Amino acid sequence: MDTADVEAVWRIESARIVAALTRFTGDFGLAEDAAQEAVAEALVSWPVAAPANPAGWLRATARRRAIDAIRRRTALQDRYALLAAGPEAEAGAEADPDRIDDDVLALMFISCHPVLSPEARVALTLRVVAGLSSEEIARAFLVPVPTVQARITRGKKTIAAAGVPFELPAAGERRERLGGVLSVLYVIFTEGSTATSGDRLLRPDVAYEAIRLARTLAALQPDEPEVHGLLALCELTAARFPARTGPDGAPVLLEDQDRRRWDFSAIHRGLAALAKASPRGLGPYGLQAAIAAVHASAPSVEATAWDRIVVLYEALGRVAPSPVVELNRAVAVAMASGPEHGLAIVDELIAADRLPGSHLVPTVRGELLTRLGRHPEARAELELAARLCTNEQERSVLLRKAAALS
Repeated sequence: MDTADVEAVWRIESARIVAALTRFTGDFGLAEDAAQEAVAEALVSWPVAAPANPAGWLRATARRRAIDAIRRRTALQDRYALLAAGPEAEAGAEADPDRIDDDVLALMFISCHPVLSPEARVALTLRVVAGLSSEEIARAFLVPVPTVQARITRGKKTIAAAGVPFELPAAGERRERLGGVLSVLYVIFTEGSTATSGDRLLRPDVAYEAIRLARTLAALQPDEPEVHGLLALCELTAARFPARTGPDGAPVLLEDQDRRRWDFSAIHRGLAALAKASPRGLGPYGLQAAIAAVHASAPSVEATAWDRIVVLYEALGRVAPSPVVELNRAVAVAMASGPEHGLAIVDELIAADRLPGSHLVPTVRGELLTRLGRHPEARAELELAARLCTNEQERSVLLRKAAALS
C-alpha cells in the first residue's frame, strides 16, 4: 500500500477513531494525538507489509498509543482500565436513553463548543472530524498554514482546560452551538463537492460524510429549519455528482452534463428537506438550497429560471452578504439579462478588492468576456485564474478554455 492508500483509509476512519478514543479516555487532545501517531506509523509500515484490515489496524494502533500515554498519567488509571478492557467494557456500560449513538456527531458538538472562537471551531472540526490536513484548511480559508495549526493547537488546549466532557450537550445547549455545527458541516461538504486542491474535483467520501452528519443532526433537531435547509442543499448539490466528472475525472461543466445521470433519489430527498425548511421562512442555507432546487428542476441551462435565481441570490445577499454571493449573483444576472450586466457586478467586486487571491473572480470574468467576444482579455483572465487555482482538474479546464481563445 502506498501513501495514497493510507490517506484514503485515514479520510474514512479518522473521525470515528478520534471520537471513540475521546469517549474512552475523556481527553480530546490525547485522542487526536494518538490517532495522528497511528497514521504516521501506517505511512512507514504499510508500504512494507499491508495489513489485511487497514481500518482495524489504525484503530488498534491508536488504542495502543492512547494506552501508552495514559500509562504515563497515573491520575488516569481508572480510565486506562476501561480503555484496556476494550469493547466488552463499553458493552457493559450503562446506556443513556437520551444519547444519540453517534460518536462523530458528539465530537462535532465538542469541536464547536462556545469556549472556542469561530475560527478554531471550524479548523478543529475540519481537522479531527473531516480529516483534512492543515494545508487543505489553510487553502480553503486563504490563511497561512501556521495560523491553522495554531488554531487547532489552541482549540485542543482550550477544550482540555475547560474540562469539556465527551457527550452530546443537553437539548437546551444545542441551539446555541447549532450555528457553529452547521457552518462546519457546510464547509466540509463544500470541500467534498469541489476540492480546494489536489488532482480530483470531487471528494465524495468527505461530502457524503457531511450529508450523513446532516441527516443525523436533522433527526436530533427536527424543529430547526436551517438544519433541513443545509441537508436540502447538500442533497441537491450531491445529486449532480454522477454527471460532474467524466471517466477520467475531468470536470464536466453544467451546460454539458447529461442530466439523466443526476441522482433523482437525492433530488427528491433534497426537495423534501427543503419543504421542511420553508414554513417559517428560509435562512441562508435554505435559500442556497432553493437555488439548487431551481437548477435540479430545469431540463437544461437555457431553460433554467434564471430570473428566480437572481431574486434568490438578492435575498441571500440581504441575510448573509458575502463577496462569493455577489459573484454568484453576477453569474445569474449574466444568464438572465446578458453578460455585460454580470460583468459590471464583477468589476465592482474587483474595484473593492473583495476576493483578493481567489481564482473565482478571474474565472467568472473570463467567461463573461468570452461571451462578449473580448477574447484577448478573456484569455488573460482565464490564464490568471489557472495560476491561482490549486485544484488540478479545475486548472486544466481553465487552461483549455484559454487555449481555445488563442
